[in-house]
Amino acid sequence: MKTLVCLSIVPDTTTNIRFTGKMDALDTTGIQWIINPWDELALTRALEIREQAGSGVTQVSVIHVGLKESDPVIQKALAVGADSAFRVNYSPADSMEVALQIAEVIKKDHYDLVITGYDSADYNGSATGGMLAELVGWTSFTSISSLSVSDSMITLERESDNLTETIAAKSPCVLTIQKGIAKDPRIPSLRGIMTARTKPLTVIEPSASDPGTRILTFENPAPRSKCRMVDPSNVDELVNLLRNEANVL
Repeated sequence: MKTLVCLSIVPDTTTNIRFTGKMDALDTTGIQWIINPWDELALTRALEIREQAGSGVTQVSVIHVGLKESDPVIQKALAVGADSAFRVNYSPADSMEVALQIAEVIKKDHYDLVITGYDSADYNGSATGGMLAELVGWTSFTSISSLSVSDSMITLERESDNLTETIAAKSPCVLTIQKGIAKDPRIPSLRGIMTARTKPLTVIEPSASDPGTRILTFENPAPRSKCRMVDPSNVDELVNLLRNEANVL
């Protein structure tokens, strides 16, 4: 079985986000880029399954839609154990464009599993996985919290409210994972970093695409109000603030 993990590259969570003077684009100066945390966990679980005897998974590749600046981050995925990587040389405008470009790659090769993270830490779209499944005509499963493969048989678990749903799935399929799929992302070892240099990172020219969205402007959120201190004995003032200013009562 061949597995393809979709990677989104996002700013580090400690990054101070700034925009250009016209507020119509992200100012990328000094940004530390990382693999989207959800996708990093998806990759971790895919590698764990490949290493399990009898799983039937023989290859784990990663794919990203982005420009050359993403290559160092993609190299990290190779360093932690991915067998190969693909980068579609394109700057997508939205989730649909990402899905369209990845779908074209999938159609030209054979994969049994395609795994995406539930969300991305930048735009929080939660859309690529479902769109991708529709474009390639595969079954799609979302909110996967547990994934196992034995003798090429796929078993999934999804948690909802107070119950856990167990599903037996057939390949090919697209899986969108959520928290719980893996405990911690892998850290590249020195040997892994050296080995990554010998693994293929294939750059693919994009298919024709007509962006369906265009960003007009960004707007910073309103600054938080200053903290108000209320004397513990002054219950009436606290209730008044909660009711008339915080609007929570």
